Amino acid sequence: MEEETGVNIENDGKAGKEEIYTKVVRAGKRTYFFDVKATRSDDYYLTITESKKRAGKEGKVFYEKHKIFLYKEDFEKFAGGLNDVVNFISNGKPVRENVKTIEATDESVKEAGEPADGKFTSIEFEELGKV
Repeated sequence: MEEETGVNIENDGKAGKEEIYTKVVRAGKRTYFFDVKATRSDDYYLTITESKKRAGKEGKVFYEKHKIFLYKEDFEKFAGGLNDVVNFISNGKPVRENVKTIEATDESVKEAGEPADGKFTSIEFEELGKV
């Protein structure tokens, strides 16, 4: 995995979406962007974007992007969960003893509130924060 150093970004002029810091990580066919942004009230949050280059119809190239918004009140739990699953993949067991390994079933998916037909709706998070 190749990493680039972080860069400071100036405000792009969008109120409430000031980019403070960006870290770009190139990993094979994917690029990950870790962007620290500020809300209008100067609270920081993190967006994690996965970008993959794809070939569309007629060979036209486009970038498929998936984005996660992570707020500072969730950092500790997110980092703990990420650490646990990375350790599990690397070593075959979770770091914390109270972490359970589960197998997803149709019932567990239904309990989590996902659609019973297995179809999901695409949501564009770019609209968040616009007034």
